[in-house]
Amino acid sequence: MAARSLEIGPAGIRTARTIEILRAERGLAQRELATRVTALGRPMSNTMLSRIERAQRRCDVDDLVALAQALRVSPLAFLQGVPAV
Repeated sequence: MAARSLEIGPAGIRTARTIEILRAERGLAQRELATRVTALGRPMSNTMLSRIERAQRRCDVDDLVALAQALRVSPLAFLQGVPAV
């Protein structure tokens, strides 16, 4: 039996959007952020990052921690989202 992909819920969508916002605020291209994450020991292509940001790929906890390190924020920042201005 083929595995079913799990639907990405509200927290996953919020996380995806926050990653994109924080990356853009730091002036990083997807390729640059993916390279930083890979340098931290979590291999990630810009395609993988693009799919995470578009909520087409689940961001597992290891991805979340590496992305947080690369963006110099707490992993909790992704779950809380960027405050509205």
